[in-house]
Amino acid sequence: MVFGLGIKNKTVKELRKNMGFTAKELAEHTRLNTSDILKIDNLKLKEVPARLKKKIFPVLRGDSFDKIPWL
Repeated sequence: MVFGLGIKNKTVKELRKNMGFTAKELAEHTRLNTSDILKIDNLKLKEVPARLKKKIFPVLRGDSFDKIPWL
C-alpha cells in the first residue's frame, strides 16, 4: 500500500492539528473520551495501542470526509 507511508512517524497531535481537529472534536468523531485522546497526543501513531489506532487512523487519514453524502 503506497498511501500513508510517512503518517505513522508523526505524532497524533501533529496529525490532529493538520486535519483541523481539537482533542474534543477528534474524540467526538471517534466516540472516545477526550482524556484518551490527550493521553496519546504526544505518541507517534505507530506507538498508539491497537484498539485506539483502529478508531483514530481513518479519521486522521481523512477517510471520514470521503463518506459525506452531498459530495
